[in-house]
Amino acid sequence: MNAADRSLPTDALRLLTIDPGPWLSCDDCFRLVDRYVEALLSDPGERTPAELAAMPAHLSGCSACAEEATTLLVLAATDQGIDPARALHRLTAG
Repeated sequence: MNAADRSLPTDALRLLTIDPGPWLSCDDCFRLVDRYVEALLSDPGERTPAELAAMPAHLSGCSACAEEATTLLVLAATDQGIDPARALHRLTAG
């Protein structure tokens, strides 16, 4: 069997053809993470600003940036004297 005889499984093909957007680099994520954390700590009914729309996708795929966001969220919540649990849930739920 040669390479031309092999077909991709349906799941693999779907993953290769999904829309990757919105895309965000680690540099962009680092620049926006403080505003994203503040949005997560604010009223949960409040809509997240459009410029932060790519953050959940990036954080779900980048463990380094996710760790940075989690640490910053816990520090900011502690500094504000609030329980970070709800915001941490919103962070990990994407």
